[in-house]
Amino acid sequence: MVAALGEGRPAVVSVTGRPGFGHNALLRWTARLAEESSVRVLRVSGSLAERDLRYGAVTQLLTPLGELTERSLRALRGHHEPDGLPGLPELLHTARHTPTLVTLEDAQWVDTASLHWLQALVRRLSTGIPLALLIGRTGLDPHGPDWLAEAASSARLTRHLTVRPLSSRAVAALAEQICGTPCDDAFAAAATQASHGSPAVLHAALHCFADAGHRPTADRIPQLRTLITGIIGDRAGRALRGLTDEATAVLRALAVAGDLLDFPLICSLAGLRTVRDSRLRAALEMAGFTIPDGSYERIRLAVVQARILEDTPAAERAALHARAAHLAYRAVADDEDIARLLLQAPPIGEPWAVHALRGGFDAAVRRGEFARATACLRRALDEPQDPLQHAQIGLDLASAEAVAAPEAGDRRLTTLVHAPGEGEPWAQLRVRALDMGLARGDDSWGRRAAAQALATAHGSERDDLIALHWYAAEIGPEVTDVPDLPEHPLAPAQAGIRAWQLAARGRHREQAADLARHALEAGNAAPVVPRLVAARALWLTDAATEAEDRLAAIVAELGRRHCHPTLARALVLSAELHLRGGRLDAAERAADAAERALPAAAWHPLAAPHLMAVRTVIALETSRRDEARALCDAPMPPGSEYGAHWSYLLYARARVATDEGRWAQAVELFKESGRWLLRKQWTNPIVLPWRSLAARACLPLGDHEQAQRLIQEELTLARQWGAPSALGLARLCAESLDHQEPAVDVRAFPRIPRGLPTRLTYAWVLAELATAEVTKGDRATAARLLTELSHRTVTHSSSRLAERVRWLTDRVEQPAAPDDADLPQEWAALSPAERQTAELARRGLSNREIAEQLSVSRRTVELRLSSTYKKLHITSREGLRANGASRPKGT
Repeated sequence: MVAALGEGRPAVVSVTGRPGFGHNALLRWTARLAEESSVRVLRVSGSLAERDLRYGAVTQLLTPLGELTERSLRALRGHHEPDGLPGLPELLHTARHTPTLVTLEDAQWVDTASLHWLQALVRRLSTGIPLALLIGRTGLDPHGPDWLAEAASSARLTRHLTVRPLSSRAVAALAEQICGTPCDDAFAAAATQASHGSPAVLHAALHCFADAGHRPTADRIPQLRTLITGIIGDRAGRALRGLTDEATAVLRALAVAGDLLDFPLICSLAGLRTVRDSRLRAALEMAGFTIPDGSYERIRLAVVQARILEDTPAAERAALHARAAHLAYRAVADDEDIARLLLQAPPIGEPWAVHALRGGFDAAVRRGEFARATACLRRALDEPQDPLQHAQIGLDLASAEAVAAPEAGDRRLTTLVHAPGEGEPWAQLRVRALDMGLARGDDSWGRRAAAQALATAHGSERDDLIALHWYAAEIGPEVTDVPDLPEHPLAPAQAGIRAWQLAARGRHREQAADLARHALEAGNAAPVVPRLVAARALWLTDAATEAEDRLAAIVAELGRRHCHPTLARALVLSAELHLRGGRLDAAERAADAAERALPAAAWHPLAAPHLMAVRTVIALETSRRDEARALCDAPMPPGSEYGAHWSYLLYARARVATDEGRWAQAVELFKESGRWLLRKQWTNPIVLPWRSLAARACLPLGDHEQAQRLIQEELTLARQWGAPSALGLARLCAESLDHQEPAVDVRAFPRIPRGLPTRLTYAWVLAELATAEVTKGDRATAARLLTELSHRTVTHSSSRLAERVRWLTDRVEQPAAPDDADLPQEWAALSPAERQTAELARRGLSNREIAEQLSVSRRTVELRLSSTYKKLHITSREGLRANGASRPKGT
């Protein structure tokens, strides 16, 4: 274009781009190039402040021409409309002798009168007049993109250029030029994304980046993003200072509620009544602040929105949020969106505000955003309302705080338990608060709180408080004046606690079942904790299916109520019952749901061992031994060892020790778990079958006397309880101990129904017996045991038990090996575990294969084989095979 001016050819070039994309910089560069070529340059710049100044742009254009246009300038500045087009003839005349370039920056802000004057100039351009008009503008011109083309006398006269965002390749080249070192592709991509390809932003950010001594590498992306965010915010702040008051007010309103209110409502929120919507929208779009979206207008960048809100005075910002909430409510916006506005607004005293904040709470809970949920209810407490509604919101808030801020939730529950209100609604609220606190796990707090609340309680509230007190007293009894539970309570909550007392102590099974059903039939009229222990008690009476159905109903109810502490406790109980029933997939789903309801970090120290124990055994049973070991070794919160569920964690650790062949440690852990249960007088063997498993762990140690004592004790207690599951498991373990040496008579074993709760433990005892028979070579007995085992299905395809069953089936179906005869007398010195391991090694299995089939670690296999070699006076597997085959047939 500059070269064409020297040849007497006019031109009109329009350069379009978004703010910051460099179209004005391109005009200035061209102007310098023209001046270097001895071309006269006349510069004009549009601005928002002068968009209504008639002939403002033309005045800028003509002023440098001096005396030649002095008369025309007076006419343009006069109060009357000038005749014709003052100054245009003079400009064209002088341009014929002096090649001239006119640059017009930010043409979108040119006033209407100047626009008409420029259109007339374009129409008069012809060959022989060396004048070029170079115009820069944003992509959103209120006069339309083709106003110059329509004015041109020839289509070839006008050209349009669009400045687009920089590509990643261009950004990489710019970074290398500024920083002086090659640029990573990842760095270039991140810079392009953060800056939206804006050359102005990138130029400033990369210079700051280079000045700080950084290199354009991927590890420096966070620093670059921080720089870019700050630069965009600073540019927005400078641009804001140049806006009119009306534009600033609308931008602030858009920053508050642009995603909820259409543009007319935004103008109303901003307090504008007379400004034309279309003109204001166009002005904001041309300035690069907003983009259109139907009847809505959106702020283009989040960082700009944040900067606008930061620059708004706090009082004005709060008032804007309050007015926006009113408008959004009248526009029937979602409760969650209204709640977002109310969180930043002062109390407004409208009933719908509390409703909207509750809606925001529900939505946040569904997404698992508990910090947001608690913020909604804390804000709802600021609204004027009656005391009962205030307290009910506080109870819901305590439930959410159990996840986001447990200590704050505990303090709130204490306040609610001692709330002084009268009447049934207040009584129910106090009971629910105590119930939730006990579900959190703090039994000591629960005992004290219940005893204090009983001083003023009456009727059903008193009955429920007594029940909850004795639930807490089961864990750590204290001397109080609280009345004892009746032997045959009528109140559902008391019936649930009494059912658990009977079941845990292994007495009066039928009465325990009746009381548990009475508690569960009350539904949500009874507190949750007594219903949970009633479900467990009913499960222990062998009404497993009924108990699990009742528990599922409780879980569904708590899910609807968003009661997270009690929901988490119900889910972990469900996981335990599924696990003990052999439904490992269902157990894992329930445990996962429990952690979603209440993350592990938010569990009370006294309740956390229950979740950890269930997780550990699930990992163990699904062959994730490393995970089970890690869970065992994980530190527990201080004070965990004083809770009711510590014995469950000790039991789980004993199971892991058994799996790894650490028999002595396993026995001690089982017995320590039992001692914790006995301190609470929980003697029922079906609560945790620690005696039978400890007895089986005694066998590899050669301690048959202790094994017999433990199993006989379990038999006695199981007979006292009378449940087929408890009695069947105890008898099976007793028979297995009695038949350690002779072949096992499967017909002598008790048969229990398949749906009973001890299915998993019972199946494992059968599997161990079958393994022992296969090891001794008695495939017929092993086959009969496998037939019995097939009735005890475990629903997880990758479980240890499923792997053991597959291995046993393969071994039973194989033809007998020629060396499966009786083994030499030296083998009698081996423990049963060592004999199993040695026999498998003698048959050619590797250590890994032996570990998989016996469900133990490789280290355990190595230790057993080392002990075997020492006892048999051999040094290798070859010696083991020779020793095993040394006796002649028939000996």
